[in-house]
Amino acid sequence: MISRSWVDVAVGVVLALGVGILVAAGEADRLPWAIAGLVLLLAAYLIARPSAGAEDPRRFAVFLAVVTVSIAAMTFGEVSLATMQVIVYPLVWIFAPLRRDGVVGSLSVGAGMLVGYAGGFGFAPDALLEAAAVAVLSVAFSIAMGWWISAIAAYGTERARLLDELSRAQQQVEALSRDKGAADEREHLAREIHDTLAQTLAGIVMLAEQAGRRSRTGDVDGAAAAVERLEVAARDALGEARAIVARTAAVPDDPVLGAAVERLAERFRADTGLEISVVDTASGADRETQVVALRCLQEALANVRKHAGAARVTVVLTREDDGALRLVVEDDGRGFDVSSPRTGYGLDGMSERVALVGGTVEVTAVPGSGTTLSVRLPGSPVRNAGAAVGA
Repeated sequence: MISRSWVDVAVGVVLALGVGILVAAGEADRLPWAIAGLVLLLAAYLIARPSAGAEDPRRFAVFLAVVTVSIAAMTFGEVSLATMQVIVYPLVWIFAPLRRDGVVGSLSVGAGMLVGYAGGFGFAPDALLEAAAVAVLSVAFSIAMGWWISAIAAYGTERARLLDELSRAQQQVEALSRDKGAADEREHLAREIHDTLAQTLAGIVMLAEQAGRRSRTGDVDGAAAAVERLEVAARDALGEARAIVARTAAVPDDPVLGAAVERLAERFRADTGLEISVVDTASGADRETQVVALRCLQEALANVRKHAGAARVTVVLTREDDGALRLVVEDDGRGFDVSSPRTGYGLDGMSERVALVGGTVEVTAVPGSGTTLSVRLPGSPVRNAGAAVGA
């Protein structure tokens, strides 16, 4: 888009040139026609100026009619004022709503110049031929240049539009990315809270109930032991809460899965009084695999404690030939119908956590015959939100 101020300057300079031509021409019989033509040119510009850059066909039609009469009057009054074409044709293309309007405007101005130029010489055949030649060349050049420049301007406008759309699309992508990040963060916190703090708090509630029952029955030693375990569990919960705030899981810096599993089993045995056995033949798993396996075991033992009604639990850790880690937790409890809808977050959250590292979860259960949970984790975790999860 051409700056309107530069167009104002160009029109002013050309009009001043026209006045200079009239002054140099001196007295002439048709001088009023030339002056009227210059005035009409200024009027035409002032009419069209507000519509610069806007599609206003009516205003352009008025402008074109006035400027055509203007160029005819100027060249009729003073042939040298045919030089005013240098500003008239550009104005036509600047104010034309469409390129075809620019073509029509160029033809109209050319016709006006032809009539005025030939009329200035009394429409003599030679003058008419000369005027026609000038008009044809001027119109052809105007159309060629106007069409080319308009095409460039249209390309620039379209490019600016596309860049604006791209910018808006990028902003939308950034907003979606922020929303996705926030959703992922909420999901991560939900998993961490459920797999760590919530399980420990559930144990604290159970230990508090044990301590209360034993104190009411006069079992002072049993109540004291329960309170002692309650204190340990509360400290663990505090550590887990701090770890969640610090965005890191509450596991040792260099975790050893077997030792961590033994500690979980010992705490489970002390809290529930159930028999639990651990068979560990796995070693050498990386930190992330160990953390996921440990969280799965925590969830499995919490489910046994809350829902299974079991007397015995078996935990088996093995490494398969391809390096994958296999965790199997089996109980002899009441079992459940695996096809029934799930109301809790536990198994679904476990499946999501395992799927994130490319693993699988499988649950088999028969009502009245216990439950078996099998978790398979690849030797080298692969971040894959679309991993298969069997349940």
